[in-house]
Amino acid sequence: MTELPAVSFASLQPEPKSPTAVYFVTEGEELPPPIKRLDKASAGAVSRAIEVAGFKPKRKTLLEILAPHGIKAARLLLVGIGDAKTLTHRDWMDLGGVVRGKLPKKTTEVDVVFAGVDHLPEEAPLGFAAGFGLRSYTFKKYKSKAGKSPDGGEEEQDEGRAPPKLSIFSCWGDKLAAKLQHTEAALSGVYLARDLVNEPANILTPPEFTARLRALEALGLTVEVLDEPKLKSLGMNALLAVGQGSAQPTSVVVLRWNGAVGRSAGDGNVVFVGKGVCFDSGGISIKPSPGMEDMKGDMGGAAAVAGAMATLALRKAPVNAVGIVGLVENMPSGTATRPGDIVTSASGQTIEILNTDAEGRLVLADLLWYAQEHLEPKLLITLATLTGAILVALGKEYAGLFSNDDKLASEIAEAGAESGELAWRMPLSKKYNKLIDGKFADIKNIGSRDAGSITAAQFLQRFVKNGTPWAHLDIAGTAMASPSTDINTSWGSGYGVRLLDRFSAKFHETPSAES
Repeated sequence: MTELPAVSFASLQPEPKSPTAVYFVTEGEELPPPIKRLDKASAGAVSRAIEVAGFKPKRKTLLEILAPHGIKAARLLLVGIGDAKTLTHRDWMDLGGVVRGKLPKKTTEVDVVFAGVDHLPEEAPLGFAAGFGLRSYTFKKYKSKAGKSPDGGEEEQDEGRAPPKLSIFSCWGDKLAAKLQHTEAALSGVYLARDLVNEPANILTPPEFTARLRALEALGLTVEVLDEPKLKSLGMNALLAVGQGSAQPTSVVVLRWNGAVGRSAGDGNVVFVGKGVCFDSGGISIKPSPGMEDMKGDMGGAAAVAGAMATLALRKAPVNAVGIVGLVENMPSGTATRPGDIVTSASGQTIEILNTDAEGRLVLADLLWYAQEHLEPKLLITLATLTGAILVALGKEYAGLFSNDDKLASEIAEAGAESGELAWRMPLSKKYNKLIDGKFADIKNIGSRDAGSITAAQFLQRFVKNGTPWAHLDIAGTAMASPSTDINTSWGSGYGVRLLDRFSAKFHETPSAES
């Protein structure tokens, strides 16, 4: 795993001492006093550089000034922030990512000065630190010097190199240090999820994924593994049908965090449910070859659940939460499920499998039923790279959000907006049910070509008991093959970790007995 940047907070000082110093400039206002002092110390070199470059401090514009005379820092970065009054937490995250992306790879430390700019909220430095950390993630563990091209054009290897140390100076001093734990916990959770999604499927098999989740016991999580004999005894035949063509055994892993001190068991748990198809060939309904390599990321939902649960444990969140993931590989073989097969799910409902590539909903169907029978949920959230249709509808900017509960849907959408992991609500309606009513069984696992994401969610809803608040996030467009952004250049984005963490913190956590 990429090492987290070391972050420290301190009170303002006359001039930063690190080789690289960052200052902020507001559009339409004079240079702030700290930059004016630097300009005076450099005999006007800073103001001349601004004039020559035609620097306009619109949001996310940068001016780099190298080796200014009379200043200790060898590199000054002036960062335009536009109108400071309009900046959100996500904007400050983006600014942290922009600055991190500008730094040379060999940078070891950087000072960031929050001074001389009005209307800065106390959370701004934390947002900046979060974005800086998210952009610092890399996944190059399988790169080697031996892979150098004949022309010497290999990308410089920096896996294992510590990211720059980040020192933040502000009027809040070290007051922010106590809040930093939450930021670092969330970064660790995102890094974990990104690592899992980026791993190749020959490494991250269901048993290996299970082993990595077992290791989370070191964080204080309780980990329970349900193996194939146990799954068979529970009647989880829908989930087992997905993996029966693979040489890799299927498992279900339950992660528990009991952080709500004094809360009675009857209050229920926040339950996250993740699809963990470690590789999806499509099974007998095999996928086209182009792009099939991306199906190593078809466990993005399980990765998000793992990262979120790790985050809650690391920050000792005052909430009772459970994560459950189904880990399976979908492969074609002589033992694989055939189109036309009928299985009986754990709920007792029969499923006609018309397309073995619509396998994620089979995994989630049994997980949902198990969660309701055994995990005392007060609410359920499923996360899955479920349908290509959601990409057609929403692209890669928003996950699809489906829910049977308006309050829950509103909370998730709000948490998504605040965390920067956006979700757009899609419809559910009984009118879609006829598209998945089975001919030979209770339900079929695909509908028509129309409303593909909706019918997939309608399928899942068949396994949610009346009165149980449930929401589903279709993250096929946001979890893998993600576009490069200010805070992420990784193929696996770790989408869902920050959303679930914000959802828990804002809506479902209670003060601990100690506080």
